[in-house]
Amino acid sequence: MADTHLVFVYGTLKRSFPNHHYMTGARLSAEARTVDPYPLVVGGTWFTPYLIPEKGNGHHVKGELWEVPEAMMPALDELESVHLPNGYRRALIPVLAAGADAPVEAWAYFRKREHIAIIHTGNLDDYQDRRYTAAADRGI
Repeated sequence: MADTHLVFVYGTLKRSFPNHHYMTGARLSAEARTVDPYPLVVGGTWFTPYLIPEKGNGHHVKGELWEVPEAMMPALDELESVHLPNGYRRALIPVLAAGADAPVEAWAYFRKREHIAIIHTGNLDDYQDRRYTAAADRGI
């Protein structure tokens, strides 16, 4: 696909999770994992998954590698609140697709630990928590 970005998703954007509909128009490339360990936690009022930008701490996080059209990136950035001072930040990291011999660079969304009000879990290697409350269901 021309004009696409590789995006590593590890939480509610994965298949069968509440925000997966945001991936409509993207193409699943492969199951994947981070090359470097990172903390993946569930936190906040809505039990949101957070990948924390502390390379070397945590686990090799499992997720999905997607080919995302350039035109979809602003909607993902909006969902992840990159425009807010305490929102997520998008960063390129190496990920290894299942069956691949070499890693590729992909965008991942990180949120700093100090911007997470409460952390409900220890470091996870695979987000499977079902307590997340999607924005449409928050009643605010």
